[in-house]
Amino acid sequence: MYQTKIAGLGKYVPENVVTNDDLSKKMDTNDEWITERTGIKERRHIKKGDGNTTATMGVKAAKIAIERSGISKDDIDLIVFATLSPDYYFPGCGVQVQEMLEIDTCPALDVRNQCSGFVYAISVADQFIKTGMYENILVIGSENHSGGLDFTTRGRSVSVIFGDGAGAAVLTRSDHNGQGIFSTHLHSEGKHALELSLKGPSTNHWVPEIIAENPQGDDIPYYPYMNGQFVFKNAIQRFSEVINEGLKENGLEVADIDMLIPHQANLRISQFVQQKFKLKDDQVYNNIQRYGNTTAASIPIALTEAWEEGKVKEGDVVVLAAFGSGFTWGSVILKW
Repeated sequence: MYQTKIAGLGKYVPENVVTNDDLSKKMDTNDEWITERTGIKERRHIKKGDGNTTATMGVKAAKIAIERSGISKDDIDLIVFATLSPDYYFPGCGVQVQEMLEIDTCPALDVRNQCSGFVYAISVADQFIKTGMYENILVIGSENHSGGLDFTTRGRSVSVIFGDGAGAAVLTRSDHNGQGIFSTHLHSEGKHALELSLKGPSTNHWVPEIIAENPQGDDIPYYPYMNGQFVFKNAIQRFSEVINEGLKENGLEVADIDMLIPHQANLRISQFVQQKFKLKDDQVYNNIQRYGNTTAASIPIALTEAWEEGKVKEGDVVVLAAFGSGFTWGSVILKW
């Protein structure tokens, strides 16, 4: 079996900064209310006409990751694209990236696991490399949330949380035993699927039907729904379980963690997990304060920034963990 390592990282976020005060002009909310519940101070949103889409942001992040990896785009054997907000219902963003990067007919697949999307995508790529099928894989997490949020008081509990952006990683075959990805751990619990969901439009609920059923717009299923307290409670439990699962699998202790990068769902969740594991501030990386929850993009954006700031160094044990809609959750244990 081969070993998989991350050879290059990149990120992209739109230039348009949206603060909590900006949102307070659109809905009944304020900076104190948002900060207390989420830890978020600002986020980035695509601005109409700026040329950004889920796919194009993914390409911008991917170009940086490829350049840093030291390989050519033509060396990419597979593209794995994680998102809940694709440019089209179909086809997926993976093939758009292949075309925009001008990569010749390489396979591309999309992962639809929402907040856990990047962890799932890393796991998929890791298996392809470990079995020897592919040598270099481009993994992208990218989201355009702002195009589908309810920016009225009715939708404030969800809309204040999410931001736009993209992160990318080039995974490649490693010759160094003891470095790279040790293991990945994936889970789901579908009985809670509708606790964090967007039910339409879909093949069960197309737009004309939605409009006919909701002429006053009182219950609009094409805006996301979240049972906040229930999601919070489950996230804390599953984060802890899947981190411990990864450590146990590799004979590691909590004290061996050099950097934990959790999915940036809510700063209060990250702080709770940090306290539970008794980790110091320099052992956990959070940037939700600046970007909000960018779902599948949150881990690669945070990992890229942590590496750029010198907080992830060669030989460090790094833990990636995510929980989200589905419910799905997972972790990645690696040595940088």
